[in-house]
Amino acid sequence: MPFTDFGLDPAILRAVRELGFIRPTPIQKDAIPLALSGRDVLACAMTGSGKTAAFLLPIMQKLLLKRRGTTRALILTPTRELAAQIDADLRELAVHTPLTGAAVYGGVGMGPQEHAFRSGVDILVATPGRLLDHFRQPYARLDSLEVLVLDEADRMLDMGFLPDIRRVLRHLPARRQTLFFSATMPQPIIALTREILHDPATVNLERKAAPAVGITQAVYPVPQELKSALLLELLQRGEMKSALVFTRTKHRANRLADFLAKRHVACDRIHGNRSQAQRTAALAGFKTGRFPVLVATDIAARGIDVEALSHVVNFDVPNVPEDYIHRVGRTARAEATGDAFTFVSREEEADLRAIERAIGRSLPRVTLPGFDYTTKPTERLEIPVHARIAAIRARRADERARARANAERRGHPRPAAAPAAPHGAHAGARSGRGRTRRFRPSR
Repeated sequence: MPFTDFGLDPAILRAVRELGFIRPTPIQKDAIPLALSGRDVLACAMTGSGKTAAFLLPIMQKLLLKRRGTTRALILTPTRELAAQIDADLRELAVHTPLTGAAVYGGVGMGPQEHAFRSGVDILVATPGRLLDHFRQPYARLDSLEVLVLDEADRMLDMGFLPDIRRVLRHLPARRQTLFFSATMPQPIIALTREILHDPATVNLERKAAPAVGITQAVYPVPQELKSALLLELLQRGEMKSALVFTRTKHRANRLADFLAKRHVACDRIHGNRSQAQRTAALAGFKTGRFPVLVATDIAARGIDVEALSHVVNFDVPNVPEDYIHRVGRTARAEATGDAFTFVSREEEADLRAIERAIGRSLPRVTLPGFDYTTKPTERLEIPVHARIAAIRARRADERARARANAERRGHPRPAAAPAAPHGAHAGARSGRGRTRRFRPSR
């Protein structure tokens, strides 16, 4: 069926045609008529399925029928990147309409966001935490809200946003249409749907979680210490035009990006320790092709939408099968094709088997011809935790020594030495005001 069968406004259909949308994806075909009818919708939709348009198009149609000059739709998302992406999609779809929108998320100034509240933009796209920050101010009122969308609800649960979502709901009118999208349906999510949805129409709940059909998946067995060299070899052979590379931790993302940059690979990184400006610049550089490689943690798994992304690389095997599906879903979007490579060390085989059970198939193993799997690397990507603790202790000891030397030069008495830690105390533990602080590696 074509998009014209939905009865959408000509201005919306014009933008749809200009964006190259030929026919609705399955989630759009199922969800758009239900949302247009005014019903609450509970949809289980995988990443890359076209769900953003599945809720934006009916919202836009509803708002165009009668403009009111107040915010009438709110879309909640788990990450800044996803909020920015949905806001960008809205601008493209609404280009021929008078509809307005704004993104509300942390890491940037609140001034422009306050203006969006005061001016009454039609659609707000927000992360829960920053939205609650605004709700503390008298200007942030959504009394005229008619439609609420919870996008990537299971990811918000994973990130601990469930209490924030409930606090947000207290600020919203009870009478509204709610569209609920989630890739999986764990028990807490099911309980939440029972609280906030009224007689919902369900979409795709019976479909088994699986990557998009256009993704070619392969596994590269490789020793942990040779993963960096294998990725570099694939990049240097021209196997990948653009690659989104996922690591397990922020520390590994930094080390891998530095490793590639030292070998003249144009790349950047995106993770939770980067400022919003750095994350925005990295994502923009990746989308424009300035950086063919973007190294990321799972914070970006559901917030990056890049046209014609050729490869996703699981540098580290994800611990949760659903994370694998969302990672690889960054490629082969909107019925396109793409490749997903997973580097698996001996220690990660159990996690890989869990992924294969979840998707219902064994993934082909690939050995890269001409790559030396026996060589010893000259540097380690991951610094062991015990070595990082030792480095921190050595640095602190050096700082104390410098402080004593400076005090002696100024003619002051030496500062009293700190009491020795009890035998067997945790490395890196420090007592202060009755509390113990322990070193934990960054993740």
